[in-house]
Amino acid sequence: MRRRRIGELGLVVLVAGALSAQPGTSSNRQTGGIFRISLAPQSGLDHIDPALSFTAPGWALLDTMCARLMTYPDRPAPKAFELVPEVAVEHPTVSADFKTFTFRLRSGFRFSDGSPVRGQAFAHAINRALSPTVRSPGALYMQDIVGAADVLAGRRTTARGVVARGNTFTVRFTRAAPDFAARTSLPFFCAVQPGLPPDPEGVRAFNGAGPYTLVEYRPGERVVIRRNRFYGGTRPARVDGFDVDLRAPSPVEMIRRVDRGEADWGHTIAGVFMDPALGLVARHGVNRSRFFIKPGLTLRMLAFNSSRPLFRDNPRLRKAINYALDRKLLQATSGGPMVTRLTDQHLPQTLPGFRDGNVYPLTAPDLDRAKALADTSRRSGKAVMYTSTFPLAVQLAQLVKQQLAEIGVEIEVRTIPIHIATAAYLTKLASRGEPWDLALVLWTPNLADPHAYINLLLETQFVGGTTLTRFRSEPYLREIRRVARELQSTRRLSAYGALDIRLAREAAPVAPIDVVGEATLVSERVGCMTLRPVLDLTTVCLRE
Repeated sequence: MRRRRIGELGLVVLVAGALSAQPGTSSNRQTGGIFRISLAPQSGLDHIDPALSFTAPGWALLDTMCARLMTYPDRPAPKAFELVPEVAVEHPTVSADFKTFTFRLRSGFRFSDGSPVRGQAFAHAINRALSPTVRSPGALYMQDIVGAADVLAGRRTTARGVVARGNTFTVRFTRAAPDFAARTSLPFFCAVQPGLPPDPEGVRAFNGAGPYTLVEYRPGERVVIRRNRFYGGTRPARVDGFDVDLRAPSPVEMIRRVDRGEADWGHTIAGVFMDPALGLVARHGVNRSRFFIKPGLTLRMLAFNSSRPLFRDNPRLRKAINYALDRKLLQATSGGPMVTRLTDQHLPQTLPGFRDGNVYPLTAPDLDRAKALADTSRRSGKAVMYTSTFPLAVQLAQLVKQQLAEIGVEIEVRTIPIHIATAAYLTKLASRGEPWDLALVLWTPNLADPHAYINLLLETQFVGGTTLTRFRSEPYLREIRRVARELQSTRRLSAYGALDIRLAREAAPVAPIDVVGEATLVSERVGCMTLRPVLDLTTVCLRE
């Protein structure tokens, strides 16, 4: 088999890179101290287990503790976009058909108890995430591994395609997997000790192999993270550790604690930071030293359930809704134009490959065109819309209800007590039998690449054996699969850009609203940091 080195795919992990800011200088930086984090239950930590965590705060914390085969450097763009080896000695050797990947591992990495990181640590991470008792969202990125289906079904405990021999690690796939090198930079592939059990509730203690390790986790109370004194890599670790308080009563109070200096950082969606009562812009300005808003990669959209009678084989009604939405009015529920950028396409505007197709009106609805399409495709005219109980999400759902009433579509809003940014919400939507027709979704792919915005949303099998939208138009699906197999970078991005426009204009599997920015507020004592666009905790330092 002809072999090749793979390093040119250019996929980017959301946790691992995009934009940077260094507000501090060498004169006000210090090494050491405890960085204090505040999180609220509504937008905070779901799990600290690498197999289960699926929120931005969880991944930001795990990023400090994980050692991965491949990663993205803790550096500003454009270096942040270069996939580089971490525990791997070099980029993997890959078979000509992109079905077999072989990694050689460095010998210097150790877990926080001093034990070495070998290939079995990565094999166990995969098999543990595939365990049916865990129900890991990471299984989405592993189910095409040879033998993964047997593990997911409980017939085996290890996948046949995952082979570890000392410092050599090989993975075989049932189909071409050109993005696998980038997948290994996700926390799901984080090195874990072979004895770590597959706990469906998530483990509360484990030895990390990254710059830091988990000392204590009490759900709903606190997380304590400290340096890994055996760390063998080169990532920065400027503070002594992190104390995470999980008891902030609300995202707004969490922000106030950071503003008052009682915490150094906290995470929630950007719209909350723009609450006029907080006055952050007036007090700190934007993108200066404490308060930052950077272009994000989260697509806020209405997903259509194409398996339900209202939208099945009904692109005319899906397009009618796209024409009927007043996106500018909906944008206000996330903080306005300072925080989000209106869109009518699947790919964010800053993503490589994006082309502006000017498909639907962004600043005002086209009700005449919407009504003309809806008049011949309305069917029952009744739809159930899912959203979370988060106030901004409920506000948006009520606005959608009013706007679609203009074209004769009657919406029943049902609130789900799960935040729309969590895996639990998406898994519920993907579950068979859930009676939703529309759903508000924050789509934050873990790989900042067109594949994650088109294939994972519409074509790749979602956790639970289905896709989120149940989109089933074979001509489009064949094209989606064909583009995914294009390996030449320029042609690949061009093909995705054209496909994005065609899908939005002709099939309308979703109704995009806007791309949400990432907001960051830090305390006065934070002297340096990197925004990727979520804060890179391994790079933070404290002022003297």
